[in-house]
Amino acid sequence: MRQSEISRKTGETDVLVALDLDGTGEYAIDTGVGFLNHMLELFARHGRFNLRVTCKGDTWVDDHHSTEDIGIALGQAFDKALGDRKGITRYGSMLLPMDESLIESAVDISGRGMLAYGLDIPTEKVGTFDTELVEDFFQAFAQNARCTLHIRQLAGRNSHHIIEGAFKSVARSLRAAVKIDPDTAGEIPSTKGVL
Repeated sequence: MRQSEISRKTGETDVLVALDLDGTGEYAIDTGVGFLNHMLELFARHGRFNLRVTCKGDTWVDDHHSTEDIGIALGQAFDKALGDRKGITRYGSMLLPMDESLIESAVDISGRGMLAYGLDIPTEKVGTFDTELVEDFFQAFAQNARCTLHIRQLAGRNSHHIIEGAFKSVARSLRAAVKIDPDTAGEIPSTKGVL
């Protein structure tokens, strides 16, 4: 069972993430940040991950601590659920249209956390959400999931569509990368013998 649960408690946030990589896209999300709730619901559905996230954070300051700490905990949940990574496809990519926006993502479950970020979000906010936090979220996720993650924008003018396209694209890339490859089940997909 490729499942995990991560609890992260700091002086700024109290986060719980429960993840099932082999789910059906069921979710229960309560981050205290409305826009992030929406993005994580899309992420779960398009990745077909069963995902439960709760966060009590200092949102009276702003949404930064909650967003980043959820990214950290979600990345750790992926890392833990993947275990030794035997049999995974390892790589995944998706070119995803979201109305006028077009977002490409690619992931390598490499054991090395890195983000290459190429979104050009035209507004500073979507509702009350600071759009610069999208990069912070994915940076925290990639480092803690120990994956290489590329996200780039090929088209788009609407901030909501660009960000939504990114979350959907990354979810679908991850869905492909974490899938068990029946041809290599039980094998580590690396000449190093470890990921």
